[in-house]
Amino acid sequence: MTDAHPSRRISDEQRRARVGRRHLLAPSTRAATVEEVTDAVVALHATDPATVYLSACARLREPRPEAVDRAFYEDLSLVRLLCMRRTMFAVTAGLAPAVYAGAGRAIAVRERATLVKHLRERATGWDEGRLATVEKEVLAALAIRGEATTSELSQDVPALRETMLMSPGKPYEAKQSVGSRLLRLLAADGRVRRCRPRATWNSSLFPWAPAAALPELPVREAKAEIAGRWLRSFGPATEADLKWWTGWTVTDTRRALADIRAVAVELAEGPGFVAEGDEEPVAECEPWAALLPSLDPTAMGWRMRDWYLDPEQVPALFDGTGNIGPTVWWNGRIVGAWTQRGDGEVVWRLFADVGREGRTALETEAARLSGWLGATRITTRFPTKLERELTR
Repeated sequence: MTDAHPSRRISDEQRRARVGRRHLLAPSTRAATVEEVTDAVVALHATDPATVYLSACARLREPRPEAVDRAFYEDLSLVRLLCMRRTMFAVTAGLAPAVYAGAGRAIAVRERATLVKHLRERATGWDEGRLATVEKEVLAALAIRGEATTSELSQDVPALRETMLMSPGKPYEAKQSVGSRLLRLLAADGRVRRCRPRATWNSSLFPWAPAAALPELPVREAKAEIAGRWLRSFGPATEADLKWWTGWTVTDTRRALADIRAVAVELAEGPGFVAEGDEEPVAECEPWAALLPSLDPTAMGWRMRDWYLDPEQVPALFDGTGNIGPTVWWNGRIVGAWTQRGDGEVVWRLFADVGREGRTALETEAARLSGWLGATRITTRFPTKLERELTR
């Protein structure tokens, strides 16, 4: 890392300008392909099936769910990985080896240890040896079938139907199938991948297929690649932002910043960093509005959010575990929330006055969103209180 220079100060206004341009949110910056969109924001949140489609289409010149489907299920140019912060993301195939080595592999190891512990404590006759045997049986069955749901695989591998009692003694205790956890583990290991959902594109009902092994990369090299990509997309940002986004330790975060020779700068909130060679101002975009989905990568890109989000609005926009709901943006700031009602109408509530120009731009974005959604109805997996109010 290089030392900060007194004149190297980046304003909040400049940060917001970078978001509009680099996150492809201003209309003139929108991309032609899903892969361009994904690389622009490093990774698309994929915990909620709808988020990937909504985030991608908000940034595409011609928004089409079919383009996302093609990238996932035909070209295999997008890869789902359990990685940063133990969260499901979609990344491009070119970046996937670095993300797996720098963030996903360690999580997969912890997921395996947790599953073994739960199987020993909450199921009968399970240990590492039996788990390994059942995994081999599942992969063999998939090789024959080509693709199959967990339920279908349980016909070939009956052990998948066994259950574990989770949270015993708690009001929310429940039985969980071994199959659901084991397939999740195989996916975390990069040995299986999700296939096209059996229902609509925003469905959680999907089959599995064997996955090609990802190339092995050294961990430190991989972390540097992730940090560099992230800082070029989200910088300037703080050390705390990168640590939070990746889920790394302070030591790993600082080492990665040093390895990429991140340049220290001053932000309104204190010390920050930009990628080497990225100190100069960027040109302002045209005025822009955006309706971004819950868990969108821009809304969830930083730990320190005061420069684009009024802290007083946090309780309205986030659920109880830190997941942000659908947000309304105007020129680099979150100014409201939106949702889709049961009849398909896109509605929003503003926290700030955006003027006539802003309202017109939002109406245009709502019409654009409704146009490509068509008859599809979005159900947010982590609804906020404000979302529920807007659906009434």
